[in-house]
Amino acid sequence: MHHPTPFAMAIHSALPFDAAETRVRQLLAEAGFGIMTEIDVSATLKAKLGLDSAPCKILGACNPPFAHQAMETEPAVSTLLPCNVVLRELGDCREILAMDPSFMGQVVPALAELGSHVGQIFTSLLQQLEAEAPV
Repeated sequence: MHHPTPFAMAIHSALPFDAAETRVRQLLAEAGFGIMTEIDVSATLKAKLGLDSAPCKILGACNPPFAHQAMETEPAVSTLLPCNVVLRELGDCREILAMDPSFMGQVVPALAELGSHVGQIFTSLLQQLEAEAPV
């Protein structure tokens, strides 16, 4: 796993795009997360701009108890929710990126413990996916 930015974590997978998406959805569900939003970036770019681009999808993942706790602590944190997970085609592999929830603790110190906990869940999820289909 690598951290392309201070607010994201990422892995590469040999799984085909559709299989990677299915597995990401399964692992999120097993961890208590539902998909609240879904954006097919490549389809949107094609429809709105006529551009052909590699497959890219953004899944907005939400765990209701964690989201409720975060918004009770700091209502404005809702601007950072849901936690996005991005799948994108990178030639012969797929990159799966996730917002690092521990970053919320840097923005809102009162959320440091919760953000760290959720960050550990996302780290575990990505590590499992990476181990299942290494590049």
